[in-house]
Parts: sequence; C-alpha cells; structure tokens
Amino acid sequence: MATGQPVEVYLDLLSQPCRAVHILLDCAGIPHKVRTVALRRGENRTPDFTKLNPMQKVPVMVDNGFVLTESDAILKYLATRYDVPDHWYPQQPEKRAKVDEYTAWHHSNTRPHAAKVFILEVLLPAHTGSQVDEGRLIRALSQLDETLDKLESMFLRRQSFLCGHDITVADLLAVCELMQPLGGGRDVLQGRPQLQSWRSRVQEAVGDAFDRAHAVLYSLRDRRKAKL
Repeated sequence: MATGQPVEVYLDLLSQPCRAVHILLDCAGIPHKVRTVALRRGENRTPDFTKLNPMQKVPVMVDNGFVLTESDAILKYLATRYDVPDHWYPQQPEKRAKVDEYTAWHHSNTRPHAAKVFILEVLLPAHTGSQVDEGRLIRALSQLDETLDKLESMFLRRQSFLCGHDITVADLLAVCELMQPLGGGRDVLQGRPQLQSWRSRVQEAVGDAFDRAHAVLYSLRDRRKAKL
C-alpha cells in the first residue's frame, strides 16, 4: 500500500544501516527522498535533527509525519507498509520468525564485530592521528571470525540466503555490515567462499542498488589506497 507523498529518509551512506535502508527503497521502487546527514560534520547534532531524533543517530524515516529511528524497524515497516515482494519480510509466520531471529542476533554479533574492525583501522586513526592499535585489531578480527563462522554454520548452512532461499531484509543488514571494513581496504570475507558466494547472490538480487548505496564506501577505500 502506498501513501500520497514520498517517504523521507535521513541517511549518511557511510553508515551501514543507512545503506541497508537505501538499498531496500531503491530496489523495491518505493518513492522516497533522501536527506543527507553528514555524521563527520556533526549534522546529526544540530537542533533540527535532534528534535527529529533525540538519539542523534541515522537512519531516520518520516512517512506522512510518522517518525521511525531504528534501521531494523524501518526496514520491516517499509516492507509491511508498501507494496513490495513478500520475500523481503514474509507474512508466513515461520518465515518471518526466521528473519526476526537473525535481526535480533545481528545487533550483538555481526554489527558490532564488523564495525569494530572499521573503527580501529579507519575511524580512530583518522580522528586521532595515531597508528592502528594492532593488538586491539587482532582481537577484533578474532571476534569477527567467530561471528563469520556462525553465519556459515547457523544461518547459511545449505540455503542461498541467511533466512531461506530468498533474499530478505536480514541479508541487507548483514551484507552492509560486512562490507564496512572494505573502507579500510579489508575484505573480511576473503578466504570464505561460502560467504563470498552469498554476497554475490545478494548483489545479483538487488542489482545496481548495491553499488549505488556503496559508492561512498568505495570512494573512501580508493582514497586510502591512493595515499599508500
């Protein structure tokens, strides 16, 4: 079901959850308007944005005055509210529960562990001018490896996507997190053919929407390569 005016989304595409929302909107053809909030410039701390989201985080969605602030909730709302293919967030209870199972697990596993690698390799050195703390990075990569093992053994197993044989919002959340370390030139799926094949299937399923959402991340990677 569509509404009269485009959905407004406040995004910074260097943010992993923002990219997941962007891909769903783009891929599903939901009319929307992107309002960019540059975190690196502190635009999330302005009075106007703070009124919209007191937590000062992106993404934020506004749909005919209805405000929603968490990526997981935004993705599921969009898939439920708009006329998108059922596979994104299935109505069938068992299939939907499998998506909810992954997204609940995601926030204390895939998200923090992949993000920490990016923070240690890219953000902290950029903000402080210091060298990468190799000890902390090794520990973070070890934690991420445990998460990747579970993605393979618990979620993918013998199926094409994390929650079954069709792509869902769970795959968008996961793939955007696992792409993030690429901003520092690190492909965390290297040497993991099962996960690499999954990522390729996700890219194929969403088409050009994937590269459009990740253009800013690719640009960061290329700028860092040029400096080396």
